[in-house]
Amino acid sequence: MICSSLEEVRSNIDRIDNEIIKLIAERSDYVKQASSFKKNESGVKAPNRVEAVIQKVREKALEYGANPDMVETLYREMISSFINMEMDEFRKNQD
Repeated sequence: MICSSLEEVRSNIDRIDNEIIKLIAERSDYVKQASSFKKNESGVKAPNRVEAVIQKVREKALEYGANPDMVETLYREMISSFINMEMDEFRKNQD
């Protein structure tokens, strides 16, 4: 979509940000649920799964015309935060 003003560009960016945040919230719910299926802390950290996700999102980035390095950086940070959240949930479930 070609915008005709900076206001229109910003409006579309705001719309997309809103959708991204909703999806992050949805992903958070699933991450919390995943912790109940994990048997130990190494299962929560799951480095092989992390690398599989990174490979998949890099491929999707290329498919959709996004910068794969930027997408990887964003996902690594997001995954790190989710692992911390999931670890907290896992420890709560162990008590």
